[in-house]
Formats: sequence, structure tokens, C-alpha cells
Amino acid sequence: MRAYAAVVLAGGAGSRMGGRDKPALPVGGVPMRERVLAAVADASPRILVGPGPALAGVRLTREVPPGGGPVAAVAAGLALLDIEVPAVALLAADLPLLNRSAVRELLRHLDDEPVDAAGRHGSGTGVDGACFVDGSGRRQTLCGVWRPYALRTALDRLAGRRGELAGAPLRELLTNLAVREVRWTGDGLEPWFDCDTERDVRRAEEWAR
Repeated sequence: MRAYAAVVLAGGAGSRMGGRDKPALPVGGVPMRERVLAAVADASPRILVGPGPALAGVRLTREVPPGGGPVAAVAAGLALLDIEVPAVALLAADLPLLNRSAVRELLRHLDDEPVDAAGRHGSGTGVDGACFVDGSGRRQTLCGVWRPYALRTALDRLAGRRGELAGAPLRELLTNLAVREVRWTGDGLEPWFDCDTERDVRRAEEWAR
């Protein structure tokens, strides 16, 4: 398994949770963002994009402008990566059931794709990322791993077309990337299960116990 970095997006408004800092809410006694960061404990660096607070061993940054949306957050996270990092896990901060096994499964789908020193796949036939898909075939793009070079190229293209990244939808950023879709075959709730409501948090608590 190759080395990889991780960018965790924690800057959402949490409007369906009364405006609370959703990633800070505990599941099983541990804040959700810390559970996600623990799932990528072997990543280097680990980057948290959001209001903080800063956590030991984790680099903290913020999208521009604050609250500018997931694409602006992706750009802020990638700006802290060295050019030679071959893969980056791109994760929402409200995935309390994510674990290392799920991340390794995603990385495995990139391991057989050769890349050069800049993270580019030299053959032109490789994939740009791998993410889980649910039972209906919907891609869970914030539970995936990606080639930083492909993401940077997509960001430059999108910025050139829109003039700015703030407010851009994530699907527009990823629309032209070659994605390997991964089906989850493990037990229990899916690793991309996110907590948008109090009911979701209670359900995650049940599984965490």
C-alpha cells in the first residue's frame, strides 16, 4: 500500500442540526471529526479544513472564504500537500463509522495504477480516484481516495470556467474524472453513513456501541 495523505472537510454550516458544529458532536464519546481522523491515522499529512480547534498531529486550514463550500475546502486542503504525495483520502468530517479497513479498501483500488513522481498516471488509462457507491449506484465522493494531480487539474479547470471556486458543487469539480466505483461488502452500517440529523447521530451511537 502506498503512502497517502488525508483531507477532512469540516466547514459545513450544520443547518439541519440547528447550526451547531456538527463534526464536534460525539458518537460513542468521541467527536465525529476525531473518529474520521483516527480512521486515517496512517496518513501523512492529515489536514482538517474547518473552524477548528486544532488537533495534535493534524494540520488545520480554512476554505476561502469561510463557508465557501466543499470545492473551496478541497482547494485549501490540497494547497498544504507536497507535490509528490501520490494519493489523498477526501472525507467528510461527519462519517463516524468510517474505519481503517474501509480506507484501505479504497486505496487498494489505486495501488495497481502506476503514477509518476507528480502523481500522474503515465499510461493515460488509469483512474483518477476511487469512491464507494451505495445500493442505488450513487457515488459517495466524500468517502473516497483521489490523485492529487487530477484534483488540482480539475480545480484549475473549474476556476478558469467559473472565475471562483466558492459555491461550486463538488459534482462539477469531479465530473470529468475517471472514477472507480467500489461496493462495500462489510457488516453493519456503511462507512459513508453521515450524520445530518439528530436521528442519524442516535443511529450511529447504536452501531458504535
